[in-house]
Amino acid sequence: MTDVVILGGGAAGLSLGVMLKSEVPEMSVTLLERSDRVGKKLATTGNGRCNITNIDLNPECYHGESAFAADILSRFGYDCQKEFFKNLGVLFTVEDGGKVYPKSLQAASVVDALRFRADELGVNTVLNSTVTEVKREGDGFAVICADKTVKSRVVVVAAGGQAGGRLGSTDGYCVLKSMGHKIERVFPSVVQLKTESSVVRQLKGVKVDAVVKARSDSKSRVEFGEVLFCDYGLSGPPILQVSRLFDGGNMVVSLDLLPDMTEYEVKEEILRRSSMFKSRVLGDLFVGMLHKRLGQVVLKCAGADLNSTCGQMTEILAVKIAKVLKSFDFKVTGNTGFENAQVTAGGAQCAQFFPSCMSKKAKGLFAVGEVLNVDGDCGGFNLAFAWGSANAAKNGIIEYLKQQN
Repeated sequence: MTDVVILGGGAAGLSLGVMLKSEVPEMSVTLLERSDRVGKKLATTGNGRCNITNIDLNPECYHGESAFAADILSRFGYDCQKEFFKNLGVLFTVEDGGKVYPKSLQAASVVDALRFRADELGVNTVLNSTVTEVKREGDGFAVICADKTVKSRVVVVAAGGQAGGRLGSTDGYCVLKSMGHKIERVFPSVVQLKTESSVVRQLKGVKVDAVVKARSDSKSRVEFGEVLFCDYGLSGPPILQVSRLFDGGNMVVSLDLLPDMTEYEVKEEILRRSSMFKSRVLGDLFVGMLHKRLGQVVLKCAGADLNSTCGQMTEILAVKIAKVLKSFDFKVTGNTGFENAQVTAGGAQCAQFFPSCMSKKAKGLFAVGEVLNVDGDCGGFNLAFAWGSANAAKNGIIEYLKQQN
């Protein structure tokens, strides 16, 4: 019988294995990974650069059971995470918005640092091991795979969530549900949004800095950054941030394309340009001010005739165009799904776990990372929770095993 079995070799599972063996070298730790190598999903994060954490782990950047996340990170925040990775040889560099990356700017190097240390400490990593069932057996557990059964005193569910397509998993939810845990509805987050396509298709490939105002039936959110128009809808960092608001109901995304000007100032600029360029066709009104295709689509949405001349501009039309520029609205029809999502929202109800991440339903059963009902904004918050929950479980496991001896 092993002391601890960790189900999943992702960010939370790998770091937990390292933490446990670093503090209690004699502890036997087995990590079961269903894939042919550990850290596959981690290696793709941050566009391959790994946004490893954030210097400001603000609780407001967490959703689901955010109080649980706040408590976890109050015990293992940025400074602790920096020290943990420094001891693995991973140094940090900080970019805009407090986003923290490994100095190598390679997600694969973070995976390697964790993997190398796990091997050096003696974590028994078993690849190609899909867990089909976990059973209570006496004071411990029997972890059943297709080709083996592993008996353990402690089981940690670190199987991640559904985000990431083939790299995602529902295995953890199944295990926890079988042990009596409630799973809150899971849905994609930090994901591109689909909209009615007639307008966005005309703008495919265009990028613009904009204030993004999103509102659903019950919530609203404002972000700023580069928006990318796609044939299916909208993408870009601010879109990913507001995407969590879509729950299948009504949602509208409004783009302020000229956030440094008031609507009145925009109207006055339209009238000024129209007066200056009277003989130009209206379709060229915004040359030098907006992306040409974007300007023309805005004009059409305001009901303007692109073939008329700028000299035919009226104040009424200028007001309509200014309103579109300050509130370019798109009705959201969906998102691009778990295949493209960076994060899974929802998961195992945190209220059924102690602050140590040990189950209140089954002593000796722990859960960490994305499988829990906590999700963060993009910017390093989700990986920060993975490291923080692994630390909480490490302390909980050590204390639990002491009490069992």
